[in-house]
Amino acid sequence: MGLTKGLSVDEEFKLLDKMSEHEQVVFCNDPSSGLRAIIAIHNTTLGPALGGCRMHPYPSLDHALDDVLRLSKGMSYKCAAADVDFGGGKAVIIGDPQTDKTAELFRAFGQFVESLGGRFYTGTDMGTTMDDFIHSMRETKNIVGVPEAYGGGGDSSIPTAMGVIYGIRATNQTLFGSNTLSRATYSIQGLGKVGYKVAEYLLEQGAHITVTDVCDENIRSIQRKAATTSGAVSVVEPHEIYSQNVDLFIPCAVGGVINDETIDLLKVKAVVGSANNQLKLEEHGNRLAEKGILYAPDYIVNAGGLIQVADELYGANKERVLSKTKEIYHIILDVYQQANSHQITTLEAANRICEKLIAEKARRNSFYTRSVRPKWDIRNQSSY
Repeated sequence: MGLTKGLSVDEEFKLLDKMSEHEQVVFCNDPSSGLRAIIAIHNTTLGPALGGCRMHPYPSLDHALDDVLRLSKGMSYKCAAADVDFGGGKAVIIGDPQTDKTAELFRAFGQFVESLGGRFYTGTDMGTTMDDFIHSMRETKNIVGVPEAYGGGGDSSIPTAMGVIYGIRATNQTLFGSNTLSRATYSIQGLGKVGYKVAEYLLEQGAHITVTDVCDENIRSIQRKAATTSGAVSVVEPHEIYSQNVDLFIPCAVGGVINDETIDLLKVKAVVGSANNQLKLEEHGNRLAEKGILYAPDYIVNAGGLIQVADELYGANKERVLSKTKEIYHIILDVYQQANSHQITTLEAANRICEKLIAEKARRNSFYTRSVRPKWDIRNQSSY
């Protein structure tokens, strides 16, 4: 891909410095299929790297590299928090998901994944679907999040939504001394696969919710659902969702929604949602804390989907996934307690917990180099 072509020596070393936290970064180039991709393995202390593959028309190689490095590092923390035997990794394919997809491209990507010898497992992310990775599966077994017909766990939005519910219960317990759902009020941004399920569950528990979505049919559907429950729903325009006078704000759509503009509008006691990267910048976690708003770190709250795809490698088991997802409740409680005890933000507390888990495992098991799949027999006994 001409990675260092035209760069000075200093610029080349700066590029290496950018990747210094990562164990391995693989640049994938297959001219015959048009594949241009990057696979980043951040940390394999806990096990082989696991992370989705997104496809996006990045404006430059530098933008693509920045994204995959940031996302793969986040996966190391997410895997640690979810207590799965995997480390952090991510992949990006440079291209337009609307026009550049071909079977040959995803088969070529599968070959690159296979060349890593079991150090990296991947699946769908923004811009990719399971139909894409059915082609990759012809080249490698290291694909997760596959359809049930292929031995997968099915719809990962179910455990993801339940993880959000457990995060809400832990937050209610911390704020109100009870994890009952019906006593608090909620605003939900986004009624996609996860947001809709969260809204539906809250209504069934008798909660009052305020929702917004860009899709009118999603709005009409949740209104019909509310009519069959003891709960109630109000609808607002997308820009109005931040200023609602409710207890909890639940972002379930795009990232970066907690920023300089929106924080000033928030009247809630807590933010607990499934959207990835809700804080536009880490400093916005400090801003929330200064305003007295409790923040449940999103990479813990939305870990239900990760738990499911990791579980597939032991043989898909929905009951086992939902049982493990319940631990999100206790993890969030621990994060809140640690943040309060050490007078730090909840994001700092969550990161410290994850870093400690990784460091403890590193002392027991040095750099992961085994080119094998997880030890199913051992982990079926010890991980669940």
